Amino acid sequence: MNLLNGVNRCDGEPVDVAVAPDPVAAFWHAHRNARPIAVHTSGTTGRPRTVLRSTASWTDSFGFAAARLGLSQTSRFHIPGPLSATMNLFAACLAGFSGVGWSPDPAGATHCTLTPSGLARALGTGRLRPGLVVLVAGDGLNRGLRDEAVGQGLRIEHYYGATELSLVAWGSCRDDLRLFDRVEARISDGCIWVRSPWLSDGPAPGSPPGPWRLAGDGFASVGDRGRLDDHRLCVAGREGSITTGGVTVELAPLAARLRAVATGEIHLVGIPHRVVGEVLACAVTRSDDIEALRSWSQAHLSAAERPRAWAYIDEPPLTAAGKLDTAALAALIREHRTALEDDRP
Repeated sequence: MNLLNGVNRCDGEPVDVAVAPDPVAAFWHAHRNARPIAVHTSGTTGRPRTVLRSTASWTDSFGFAAARLGLSQTSRFHIPGPLSATMNLFAACLAGFSGVGWSPDPAGATHCTLTPSGLARALGTGRLRPGLVVLVAGDGLNRGLRDEAVGQGLRIEHYYGATELSLVAWGSCRDDLRLFDRVEARISDGCIWVRSPWLSDGPAPGSPPGPWRLAGDGFASVGDRGRLDDHRLCVAGREGSITTGGVTVELAPLAARLRAVATGEIHLVGIPHRVVGEVLACAVTRSDDIEALRSWSQAHLSAAERPRAWAYIDEPPLTAAGKLDTAALAALIREHRTALEDDRP
């Protein structure tokens, strides 16, 4: 076993746990045999990539996560999503480490793990019983949705991380995230850089190019933008942009500004435009946000930054991993938009 940037790195052929018939069993087999594992990014911010990591980069963090969740041998985890998604596999392996049973069946669960979109949908069904501890990951959780869940008697735990970085920060929503145990962070050119024992070893050879960057001092970044105030981390989102009318607009900081005005969730995407090539489109999960956001945008945003198509989509489309399907969302916005297509930047 080698030591790389403070992380125990295993030697040998990686075990591709995501495609194994039983990903959890494959993970623990790799752990017992000191072999690295291969996990996969969701592909929501580019082509899916294969990432290598030691099992210790997960297992050594499990005790910290279990303590925050209050796991005990009487706990039971509900994991409804596919184990091919890293956040779900992490939760299932955490349960096994903690001696906790888990199942895709919600009956008798004390804990569950959901994406923010999954949580929003579940709240509407009434199937999440009061007292349930909900671990929310996979995207940023807004304060309004957190408050709605708490109002239904749920306890919400939320973390920010990435397939390449694992756990980075923890809180109850994206507005109160603080650095996770043994995590250091810094901001460089607006991007979040992290150093911890939980880092992966980076992309597998031959994997599609991605945002992973590793500095000589052991700090790594996946291009997420944010701010750091002492140990409090504000995450704006992954770098991304569209070019409209010859002007490049970065989506992450713009989305953060719009979210501060909205009562529900908002999602920004680019959609084709017959004159300027592409324009910004905004989907909202609460219909009354549209007029408020359009009015605010007129007063506070430049012409290029203002969304030109708006749509109320209460249940944004998700990938099989439970994350936002941006291509499907763009198609829905084009179908349901309320702004004129020939609105020009």
